[in-house]
Amino acid sequence: MSTDKPRYEDRYFVVRDGLKLHYRDYPGATDRPPILCLHGLTRNARDFADFAERHSPAFRVIALEFRGRAESDYDPLPMRYTPLTYAADVLELLDQLGIDQAIFVGTSLGGLVTMAVAAMQPQRIAAAILNDVGPALTPVGLERIQNYVGNDTRFRTWDEAAAAIKANQGPAFPNYNHDDWLAMVRRNCREDNGEIRFDYDMAIIIPFEAAPTPKIDMWPLFRALGEKPLLVVRGEISDLLSAESLAKMHDAVPDMKSVTVPQTGHAPMLDEPEAEEAIDDFLSAVVS
Repeated sequence: MSTDKPRYEDRYFVVRDGLKLHYRDYPGATDRPPILCLHGLTRNARDFADFAERHSPAFRVIALEFRGRAESDYDPLPMRYTPLTYAADVLELLDQLGIDQAIFVGTSLGGLVTMAVAAMQPQRIAAAILNDVGPALTPVGLERIQNYVGNDTRFRTWDEAAAAIKANQGPAFPNYNHDDWLAMVRRNCREDNGEIRFDYDMAIIIPFEAAPTPKIDMWPLFRALGEKPLLVVRGEISDLLSAESLAKMHDAVPDMKSVTVPQTGHAPMLDEPEAEEAIDDFLSAVVS
């Protein structure tokens, strides 16, 4: 058994409505903005484990878990599970840690939260990386997400859970083998009374199901984010961020950088060679 200690510390903070939220804090340089990692809708800080270890200690890396995920408290009022609420939580975290600016890395929902922060307090963003998300998302990708979120499926074994995730997400990762799917399910799930279950509050689906659903034009938020150094990572076969949307994002923010990860759907893990190279170059330019 490995005796290696984690390279991060588990930390917690309390937000304005009394919920206690969890984040992983990877130590790093204090003479540059830290990297703040924001995960996708049903995910958690474990998604950024490899990414954080790659960039720490050159950077301090903070991986927040939104309310209702993993070790963060579940919200007793599910209608607060919205990007604006998460953005307010992010700003509280930065305030409590005394961080003036951070380099935001947002996957999917985390990218929407990053755009919300850009509209609320743009001075808090030193630079941003959006992972397979933008101001225009495809209906087919949104429908796929809504079809599986909130289903409290239980599994008897990790292998069974891996097979189930592969059945749902297999087209997005055609080159994954069984070990890859096992690694993904261990990031997504937890053990609970002898069962394997997804590690989030099933009530996060409630705001999606509420009617009528207000439509928010995300383009002004994206343009606000585009005032900062910006890199967009897109999966070549993503069903959420289309190539056409990426092209429109370049038109809206001409200085934006982007990279497309081949044979990958929603969302890249940011450990792909193409993503790593683009991110390394981007971060080097930001702190130079």
